[in-house]
Amino acid sequence: MMLAEKLEKLTALFTEMEQALIAYSGGVDSTLIAKIGFDVLGDRALAVTAVSPSLLPEELADATAQAATIGIAHKIVDTHEMENPNYTSNPVNRCYFCKSELHDTLKPLALELGYPYVVDGVNADDLQDYRPGIQAAKERGARSPLAEIGITKAEVRQLSQQLGLPWWDKPAQPCLSSRFPYGEEITIAKLQRVGRAEIYLRNLGWDNLRVRSEADTARIELPPEKIADFVSKTDLPNLVTTFQNLGFIYVTLDLEGYRSGKLNQVLNREVVGTKN
Repeated sequence: MMLAEKLEKLTALFTEMEQALIAYSGGVDSTLIAKIGFDVLGDRALAVTAVSPSLLPEELADATAQAATIGIAHKIVDTHEMENPNYTSNPVNRCYFCKSELHDTLKPLALELGYPYVVDGVNADDLQDYRPGIQAAKERGARSPLAEIGITKAEVRQLSQQLGLPWWDKPAQPCLSSRFPYGEEITIAKLQRVGRAEIYLRNLGWDNLRVRSEADTARIELPPEKIADFVSKTDLPNLVTTFQNLGFIYVTLDLEGYRSGKLNQVLNREVVGTKN
């Protein structure tokens, strides 16, 4: 299916919905959904951002600014997944409990405000990875227009660029809890520590990155082609001091480089459900 046809189908889907509440993180996927939703439905579309310790304040600021640029009505709600030990114990299905909390918050809100649908930004590529949160959203009746139509991450960026969205190439920014190996307890202090470390690196000009945290060790992941530049251009002693001031003891660089979903490689293939 050509990209133009997929855009037509996406537009038609929102036309059929008539009203929609959009689970809006400010990432490129949910922002495209917000853009299309607003273009089709106008004030019958509402973007809602959930705020918790796993979302950086800078990400909330980006989401707010992007919603304002689009013109869509934007509401902020609090979620409380950090109060659920099933989430903070960080099991392999942690995202299930995160999305359960999210949609248990959004669905009643949608019904209260008169929106028959809650939609999210899950794309077709997400269905190929281990994403237990997708099941939680489905169980609560959420719809995923991008996945339904078969729009991939690359196509999300293409469409966003075609529609003139300046953040079309914005790096993916999943919740901060994804920085910790399964089984390590998640705390607010740990989330803040890794969040501040990533912001420090972004302020140095390194946008597409992760700081993985395991106990007292920080492991920096960058695209493989950026590693040599990072080592040669960064004041490494100052970086180490900054990270140690944040609470890390050891600071390392992952020589394999950044790869989305890397923590899932430790999972058994049967658990992940991948195909040969």
